[in-house]
Amino acid sequence: MNNDSLFINIGFNNIVNISRVLAVISPDTLPSKRLIQECRETKKVIDATCGRKTRAVIVLDSGHIVLCGLSADTIYARLNVKPQNDNNT
Repeated sequence: MNNDSLFINIGFNNIVNISRVLAVISPDTLPSKRLIQECRETKKVIDATCGRKTRAVIVLDSGHIVLCGLSADTIYARLNVKPQNDNNT
């Protein structure tokens, strides 16, 4: 694994590699519902909701989507947090 990989917690002890995320969208729109259905048919859905309501859909560069129980705004905020540099060297 590359040491430059950064991960974010998407809730319920699930993490995603930041470099693989293309978009974070709301699941309530008709286009996103179509996307979810198409990905279900092709077995490209990763359900990380742990049985809760889907509040965000994360689109990955591999063509997979991740259904998330956290809101799109929360995921967006976590993606935009800059990592802290370790100045011990």
